[in-house]
Amino acid sequence: MSRESSTPPKQVNISTLLADNLRSILTVVAVAVVVATLFTASTPPGLLSGGLTERLAEAIRAAATPTQVWPTPTDRPRPPIGIVVGHWGDNNDPGAVCADGLTEFQVNQDIAYLVQKNLSAEGFDVDLLQEFDPGLNGYQALVLVSIHADSCEYINAQATGFKVASTLNNPHPERSARLTACLRNRYAQATGLTVHNSVTPDMSSYHAFDEINDETPAAIIETGFLNLDRVKLTQETDQVARGISDGILCYLYNEDILPNPTDEP
Repeated sequence: MSRESSTPPKQVNISTLLADNLRSILTVVAVAVVVATLFTASTPPGLLSGGLTERLAEAIRAAATPTQVWPTPTDRPRPPIGIVVGHWGDNNDPGAVCADGLTEFQVNQDIAYLVQKNLSAEGFDVDLLQEFDPGLNGYQALVLVSIHADSCEYINAQATGFKVASTLNNPHPERSARLTACLRNRYAQATGLTVHNSVTPDMSSYHAFDEINDETPAAIIETGFLNLDRVKLTQETDQVARGISDGILCYLYNEDILPNPTDEP
């Protein structure tokens, strides 16, 4: 029995089939777009709902209007607080020098470093400046305070306490008065020292007052006498620095000033 011959089945080209289907789909879509366009163009305005017409108009306007991109605003840097370290870098006047070698500059520097630390912890930038720092010329700051100390020599039993003074020629005397009051109040509270009412012309006419910008409130403080107040100034420096820091913050934050029991009339 002979094997019957048979014709092999015709193979289907898949690529050709897909191409034909795609052409059909594109044709249908193109026809639909043309019909929709003609319908929209020939449709009277009243046949479309007002809301739809308005939304279409808004979409067209939005597409035609470029989006304005504004730059991101950046905060302006806040002015610093200036602290002058009394007699730092002053070769002509090194300040008080005690018999055992302790210098006023050393005391001023130790206090200034702690003041800087305290105020930096409050979020402020603090500049430590030399006595005749070139940066003092036109210096602009939230406040400037110069730190000094009084004589090592024994004068009398009343040679104890601190002094605070501000410029006499300030265009904003109320600011200077406020700063001075804050420093006196907070320093007395922190240290227990009393105000010594012997402000000298060297303090009220302190050179830096004439060098800095007129808008910078400034004061000078004599933290105590290096004789009778030596323990306070050298061993309780944290209290001294806290008094100055709190006085500056009192001014900047416009805090209340209450009378101290140690205030002298």
